[in-house]
Amino acid sequence: MTASRTRRAWMAGLLLALTAGSLPASADEPVTVFAAASLKTALDEASAAWTQATAKTTRISYAGSNALAKQIEAGAPADLFVSADLAWMDYAEKNGTIRPDSRVNLLRNAIVLVAPKGSGRKIALEPGLDLTKALAGGRLAMGHVDAVPAGKYGKAALEKLGAWDGVKAQVAQAENVRAALLLVARGEAPLGIVYATDAASEPGVEVVATFPEGSHPPIVYPAALTSESKNADGAAFLSYLRSPAARPFFERQGFVVIGTEKRT
Repeated sequence: MTASRTRRAWMAGLLLALTAGSLPASADEPVTVFAAASLKTALDEASAAWTQATAKTTRISYAGSNALAKQIEAGAPADLFVSADLAWMDYAEKNGTIRPDSRVNLLRNAIVLVAPKGSGRKIALEPGLDLTKALAGGRLAMGHVDAVPAGKYGKAALEKLGAWDGVKAQVAQAENVRAALLLVARGEAPLGIVYATDAASEPGVEVVATFPEGSHPPIVYPAALTSESKNADGAAFLSYLRSPAARPFFERQGFVVIGTEKRT
Protein backbone atom coordinates (compact mmCIF):
# COMPACT_ATOMS: atom_id res chain seq x y z
CA MET A 1 0.00 0.00 0.00
CA THR A 2 1.37 3.45 -0.94
CA ALA A 3 1.92 6.18 1.63
CA SER A 4 -1.00 8.22 0.24
CA ARG A 5 -3.37 5.25 0.37
CA THR A 6 -2.24 4.45 3.91
CA ARG A 7 -2.86 8.06 4.91
CA ARG A 8 -6.37 8.03 3.37
CA ALA A 9 -7.22 4.77 5.16
CA TRP A 10 -5.98 6.19 8.46
CA MET A 11 -8.04 9.39 7.99
CA ALA A 12 -11.14 7.37 7.15
CA GLY A 13 -10.69 5.31 10.31
CA LEU A 14 -10.22 8.45 12.38
CA LEU A 15 -13.35 10.05 10.93
CA LEU A 16 -15.37 6.93 11.69
CA ALA A 17 -14.11 6.91 15.29
CA LEU A 18 -14.92 10.61 15.76
CA THR A 19 -18.45 10.34 14.38
CA ALA A 20 -19.42 7.03 15.99
CA GLY A 21 -20.24 8.68 19.28
CA SER A 22 -22.82 10.93 17.62
CA LEU A 23 -24.69 8.16 15.84
CA PRO A 24 -28.08 7.01 17.20
CA ALA A 25 -28.08 3.98 19.45
CA SER A 26 -28.44 0.65 17.71
CA ALA A 27 -31.97 -0.69 17.44
CA ASP A 28 -30.69 -3.80 19.19
CA GLU A 29 -29.34 -1.90 22.18
CA PRO A 30 -31.12 -2.85 25.44
CA VAL A 31 -33.32 -0.22 27.06
CA THR A 32 -31.50 0.86 30.22
CA VAL A 33 -33.97 1.43 33.03
CA PHE A 34 -33.22 2.99 36.42
CA ALA A 35 -36.07 1.95 38.71
CA ALA A 36 -37.00 2.16 42.37
CA ALA A 37 -36.04 -1.00 44.28
CA SER A 38 -39.66 -1.69 45.24
CA LEU A 39 -40.51 -2.30 41.57
CA LYS A 40 -38.16 -5.25 41.10
CA THR A 41 -40.58 -8.18 41.15
CA ALA A 42 -43.27 -6.59 38.98
CA LEU A 43 -40.91 -4.84 36.59
CA ASP A 44 -38.80 -7.95 36.03
CA GLU A 45 -41.95 -9.83 35.02
CA ALA A 46 -43.18 -7.01 32.79
CA SER A 47 -39.78 -6.72 31.13
CA ALA A 48 -39.63 -10.46 30.42
CA ALA A 49 -43.07 -10.34 28.83
CA TRP A 50 -42.09 -7.34 26.68
CA THR A 51 -38.98 -9.15 25.53
CA GLN A 52 -40.99 -12.23 24.64
CA ALA A 53 -43.48 -10.14 22.65
CA THR A 54 -41.01 -7.87 20.84
CA ALA A 55 -37.60 -9.60 20.99
CA LYS A 56 -36.25 -6.34 22.44
CA THR A 57 -34.42 -6.35 25.77
CA THR A 58 -33.97 -4.23 28.87
CA ARG A 59 -31.17 -3.69 31.34
CA ILE A 60 -32.65 -2.68 34.70
CA SER A 61 -30.78 -1.14 37.64
CA TYR A 62 -32.67 -1.10 40.95
CA ALA A 63 -31.85 1.16 43.89
CA GLY A 64 -33.35 3.92 46.03
CA SER A 65 -34.92 6.65 43.89
CA ASN A 66 -32.60 9.22 45.47
CA ALA A 67 -29.49 7.27 44.45
CA LEU A 68 -30.78 6.73 40.92
CA ALA A 69 -31.65 10.40 40.39
CA LYS A 70 -28.17 11.41 41.55
CA GLN A 71 -26.53 8.79 39.30
CA ILE A 72 -28.42 10.07 36.27
CA GLU A 73 -27.43 13.62 37.19
CA ALA A 74 -23.79 12.49 37.36
CA GLY A 75 -24.00 11.15 33.82
CA ALA A 76 -24.87 7.47 34.29
CA PRO A 77 -26.38 6.19 31.03
CA ALA A 78 -30.10 5.49 31.33
CA ASP A 79 -33.06 5.63 28.96
CA LEU A 80 -35.90 5.53 31.47
CA PHE A 81 -36.24 6.58 35.13
CA VAL A 82 -39.04 5.25 37.35
CA SER A 83 -39.13 6.86 40.80
CA ALA A 84 -41.03 5.81 43.92
CA ASP A 85 -42.06 9.37 44.64
CA LEU A 86 -42.77 12.65 42.91
CA ALA A 87 -40.04 14.57 44.72
CA TRP A 88 -37.10 12.76 43.10
CA MET A 89 -38.69 13.00 39.66
CA ASP A 90 -39.20 16.72 40.32
CA TYR A 91 -35.50 16.87 41.17
CA ALA A 92 -34.59 15.18 37.89
CA GLU A 93 -36.86 17.49 35.93
CA LYS A 94 -35.46 20.59 37.62
CA ASN A 95 -31.87 19.66 36.75
CA GLY A 96 -32.78 18.81 33.18
CA THR A 97 -32.04 15.09 33.21
CA ILE A 98 -35.50 13.91 32.08
CA ARG A 99 -37.82 14.86 29.23
CA PRO A 100 -40.77 16.64 30.88
CA ASP A 101 -43.10 15.89 27.97
CA SER A 102 -42.60 12.14 28.54
CA ARG A 103 -43.32 12.23 32.27
CA VAL A 104 -46.36 10.31 33.50
CA ASN A 105 -47.71 8.99 36.78
CA LEU A 106 -47.63 5.22 36.51
CA LEU A 107 -48.55 3.55 39.84
CA ARG A 108 -49.79 3.99 43.38
CA ASN A 109 -48.75 2.04 46.47
CA ALA A 110 -49.26 1.86 50.25
CA ILE A 111 -46.93 1.48 53.22
CA VAL A 112 -47.30 -1.23 55.83
CA LEU A 113 -45.78 -2.31 59.11
CA VAL A 114 -44.21 -5.77 58.82
CA ALA A 115 -42.76 -8.33 61.22
CA PRO A 116 -40.92 -11.63 60.67
CA LYS A 117 -43.20 -14.41 59.42
CA GLY A 118 -45.01 -16.21 62.23
CA SER A 119 -44.77 -13.39 64.75
CA GLY A 120 -48.56 -13.17 65.03
CA ARG A 121 -48.37 -9.49 65.94
CA LYS A 122 -51.20 -7.04 65.43
CA ILE A 123 -50.65 -3.33 66.10
CA ALA A 124 -53.26 -0.61 65.75
CA LEU A 125 -51.86 2.27 63.73
CA GLU A 126 -53.78 5.13 65.31
CA PRO A 127 -53.02 8.49 66.95
CA GLY A 128 -50.97 8.06 70.10
CA LEU A 129 -49.16 5.02 68.69
CA ASP A 130 -46.17 3.88 70.78
CA LEU A 131 -43.94 1.37 69.04
CA THR A 132 -41.20 1.23 71.65
CA LYS A 133 -42.88 -1.54 73.61
CA ALA A 134 -43.49 -3.59 70.47
CA LEU A 135 -39.84 -3.21 69.46
CA ALA A 136 -38.70 -4.53 72.86
CA GLY A 137 -35.27 -2.95 72.44
CA GLY A 138 -34.96 -3.94 68.79
CA ARG A 139 -34.77 -1.75 65.70
CA LEU A 140 -37.41 -0.42 63.35
CA ALA A 141 -36.17 -1.05 59.80
CA MET A 142 -36.91 1.72 57.29
CA GLY A 143 -35.44 3.27 54.18
CA HIS A 144 -33.33 6.34 54.90
CA VAL A 145 -35.89 8.80 56.26
CA ASP A 146 -34.41 11.89 54.60
CA ALA A 147 -33.84 10.44 51.14
CA VAL A 148 -35.44 7.07 50.35
CA PRO A 149 -39.12 7.56 49.43
CA ALA A 150 -40.42 4.68 51.59
CA GLY A 151 -38.45 6.07 54.51
CA LYS A 152 -39.85 9.56 53.97
CA TYR A 153 -43.40 8.23 53.77
CA GLY A 154 -42.85 6.14 56.90
CA LYS A 155 -41.45 9.05 58.89
CA ALA A 156 -44.35 11.27 57.80
CA ALA A 157 -46.85 8.63 58.92
CA LEU A 158 -45.17 8.15 62.30
CA GLU A 159 -45.10 11.91 62.84
CA LYS A 160 -48.79 12.16 61.96
CA LEU A 161 -49.60 9.41 64.47
CA GLY A 162 -47.42 11.02 67.17
CA ALA A 163 -44.99 8.09 67.28
CA TRP A 164 -41.84 9.47 65.65
CA ASP A 165 -40.20 11.16 68.64
CA GLY A 166 -40.54 8.03 70.73
CA VAL A 167 -39.04 5.68 68.15
CA LYS A 168 -36.56 7.72 66.09
CA ALA A 169 -33.56 6.61 68.18
CA GLN A 170 -34.39 2.97 67.36
CA VAL A 171 -34.66 3.32 63.59
CA ALA A 172 -32.31 1.24 61.44
CA GLN A 173 -32.04 3.24 58.21
CA ALA A 174 -31.37 1.24 55.04
CA GLU A 175 -30.16 2.39 51.61
CA ASN A 176 -33.42 1.29 49.98
CA VAL A 177 -36.73 -0.29 50.93
CA ARG A 178 -35.72 -3.81 49.84
CA ALA A 179 -32.74 -3.65 52.20
CA ALA A 180 -35.08 -2.66 55.04
CA LEU A 181 -37.38 -5.54 54.12
CA LEU A 182 -34.46 -7.98 54.27
CA LEU A 183 -33.58 -6.88 57.81
CA VAL A 184 -37.04 -7.95 58.94
CA ALA A 185 -37.13 -11.15 56.89
CA ARG A 186 -33.83 -12.23 58.46
CA GLY A 187 -35.11 -11.46 61.95
CA GLU A 188 -32.51 -8.73 62.44
CA ALA A 189 -35.29 -6.21 63.11
CA PRO A 190 -38.59 -7.06 64.83
CA LEU A 191 -40.54 -4.49 62.79
CA GLY A 192 -40.14 -2.58 59.57
CA ILE A 193 -41.96 -0.09 57.37
CA VAL A 194 -42.06 -1.05 53.70
CA TYR A 195 -44.41 -0.84 50.75
CA ALA A 196 -47.34 -3.23 50.64
CA THR A 197 -45.91 -4.57 47.38
CA ASP A 198 -42.60 -5.42 49.04
CA ALA A 199 -44.37 -7.34 51.77
CA ALA A 200 -46.24 -9.30 49.10
CA SER A 201 -42.97 -10.31 47.43
CA GLU A 202 -41.17 -11.54 50.57
CA PRO A 203 -42.36 -14.81 52.18
CA GLY A 204 -40.23 -14.14 55.25
CA VAL A 205 -42.44 -11.33 56.56
CA GLU A 206 -46.06 -10.75 57.48
CA VAL A 207 -48.09 -7.55 57.50
CA VAL A 208 -48.88 -6.29 60.99
CA ALA A 209 -50.93 -3.29 59.85
CA THR A 210 -51.42 -0.89 56.94
CA PHE A 211 -50.84 2.82 57.51
CA PRO A 212 -53.93 4.98 56.91
CA GLU A 213 -53.77 6.85 53.59
CA GLY A 214 -54.21 10.19 55.32
CA SER A 215 -51.17 9.65 57.52
CA HIS A 216 -48.69 10.32 54.69
CA PRO A 217 -48.53 11.98 51.25
CA PRO A 218 -50.00 9.95 48.37
CA ILE A 219 -47.52 7.33 47.14
CA VAL A 220 -47.15 7.89 43.41
CA TYR A 221 -44.58 6.34 41.04
CA PRO A 222 -43.78 8.64 38.10
CA ALA A 223 -41.80 7.56 35.03
CA ALA A 224 -39.99 9.55 32.35
CA LEU A 225 -37.47 9.19 29.56
CA THR A 226 -34.08 10.69 30.29
CA SER A 227 -32.91 13.71 28.34
CA GLU A 228 -29.73 11.96 27.18
CA SER A 229 -31.36 8.78 25.88
CA LYS A 230 -30.81 7.99 22.21
CA ASN A 231 -32.63 4.66 22.27
CA ALA A 232 -35.99 4.84 20.49
CA ASP A 233 -37.06 1.66 22.25
CA GLY A 234 -37.16 3.56 25.55
CA ALA A 235 -40.41 5.25 24.56
CA ALA A 236 -41.79 1.93 23.35
CA PHE A 237 -41.05 0.26 26.69
CA LEU A 238 -42.59 3.14 28.65
CA SER A 239 -45.70 2.88 26.48
CA TYR A 240 -45.83 -0.84 27.19
CA LEU A 241 -45.63 -0.27 30.95
CA ARG A 242 -48.71 1.95 30.67
CA SER A 243 -50.63 -0.53 28.54
CA PRO A 244 -53.25 -3.12 29.58
CA ALA A 245 -50.71 -5.85 28.76
CA ALA A 246 -48.46 -4.80 31.65
CA ARG A 247 -51.25 -4.14 34.16
CA PRO A 248 -51.43 -7.71 35.59
CA PHE A 249 -47.75 -7.74 36.55
CA PHE A 250 -48.17 -4.65 38.70
CA GLU A 251 -51.57 -5.52 40.13
CA ARG A 252 -50.40 -8.99 41.13
CA GLN A 253 -47.85 -7.34 43.44
CA GLY A 254 -50.44 -4.96 44.89
CA PHE A 255 -49.75 -1.80 42.90
CA VAL A 256 -52.65 0.36 41.77
CA VAL A 257 -52.14 1.19 38.10
CA ILE A 258 -52.83 4.82 37.22
CA GLY A 259 -52.63 4.14 33.51
CA THR A 260 -52.72 7.23 31.31
CA GLU A 261 -53.44 9.71 34.08
CA LYS A 262 -51.15 12.72 33.87
CA ARG A 263 -49.29 14.10 36.87
CA THR A 264 -51.04 16.67 39.02
